[in-house]
Amino acid sequence: MPIHELAALGAATCWALTGLISAGPAGHLGAPTFNRVRQIFVTGLLTLYVLVTGAWRELDATTITPLLLSGFIGIFIGDTLLFSTLNRVGPRRSGILFALNAPIAALLGWLVLGEALSVSAVAGIAVTAMGVFLAIIFGKRKAQMHEWETIKGPLWIGVLLGLGAATGQAIGSIIARPVMETGLDPFVASLLRVGIAAACLSVMAQLPIASVKPKGPLTPKVLAMTALTGFTALAIGMTLLLFALSGGKVGIVSTLSATSPAIILPMLWLRTGERPAAGAWAGAALVILGMGLIFIR
Repeated sequence: MPIHELAALGAATCWALTGLISAGPAGHLGAPTFNRVRQIFVTGLLTLYVLVTGAWRELDATTITPLLLSGFIGIFIGDTLLFSTLNRVGPRRSGILFALNAPIAALLGWLVLGEALSVSAVAGIAVTAMGVFLAIIFGKRKAQMHEWETIKGPLWIGVLLGLGAATGQAIGSIIARPVMETGLDPFVASLLRVGIAAACLSVMAQLPIASVKPKGPLTPKVLAMTALTGFTALAIGMTLLLFALSGGKVGIVSTLSATSPAIILPMLWLRTGERPAAGAWAGAALVILGMGLIFIR
């Protein structure tokens, strides 16, 4: 059973759900504050787990440094850019930009780690990536007027932010991959990665820069929604991704974890009541076909 590939799909499902939940609180608080609150919450949860289980004993000097670097680039930089993109172009468009982390990670896995991919795996990655793009590009019908389709500010800025988020995620995965191969508890790895990001955002929040200050008050409802996104995306989704990296190839794992844009389509339909276009469903079908090719051994 392809347990590591299924874990990557589980991570994609968590992130698709998070994309819907995050739109409101991220816009209310602003990307830096929203990200900081959720990461502090998740750091607390993971710390309790690591202390109770004694999993912290698995750490040593050879694993701590690369995981901290992975969290700094992949979560502190990557997530902050991702939610800035979400605020500007909405969950659908930010999904297509973030999905670019898959081909970026596959290329880096080949160049940096020397990972060889079979012909069927390469074809599966290509077909899956094509399906992801179609699911987003044709995910809107002309009649759709939901606020999530509104572009705030210049589109090119949103595109650059999304590309930065995808690159950060890919680099973070590449750095974490060799460490996870050692069999380190994924929850311990998540704690280090999320913890360093929370610490960096907390320091940044003290700077006299208006853009890093809260845009709105942290009400109980916003706090609850923010904590839920952290639990879903970081405590569960990120841990599933790290587990997937412990036994799966970076290119394949990153491609499967980037299928959120296809998974989010039925979620968007239920949430907004607006049915995605036929082209979006065709893209989702290609994603399923691509995953089938990836699973071929």
